[in-house]
Amino acid sequence: MKLKHALSLLVITALLFNCSSDSANPGSPDPTPDPTPDPTNSTKVTYTSDIASIINGNCISCHSDPPVNSAPMALTTYAQVKNYVDLIITRVNSSTNPMPPSPNDPLSDSDKSLIQQWKDDGLLEN
Repeated sequence: MKLKHALSLLVITALLFNCSSDSANPGSPDPTPDPTPDPTNSTKVTYTSDIASIINGNCISCHSDPPVNSAPMALTTYAQVKNYVDLIITRVNSSTNPMPPSPNDPLSDSDKSLIQQWKDDGLLEN
């Protein structure tokens, strides 16, 4: 009978130690924030917030509706810019046939990067 009590006491003790609360418990949320946040969670580039001002400040003088100065297309709306984004990226990055053409200043590297990021983010409008 003493063996049965000793065995019961051992099982109860083992259960108590296993049920105790500790910080390594996988069921508990980790209270420590991630010190290196995921950069993909940053704000997405959108046409309305980021791209429209670049196009309006650098392209609309020729790519108006209707286009002038031999510009082949209008870039006055989100849909138009979205449809021509690959051509825009190619031309603003071209060293031999850049847009905007001389004597205009080329787009800044940050503006070029924003256009590329807009495409990479999924060509969001708002």
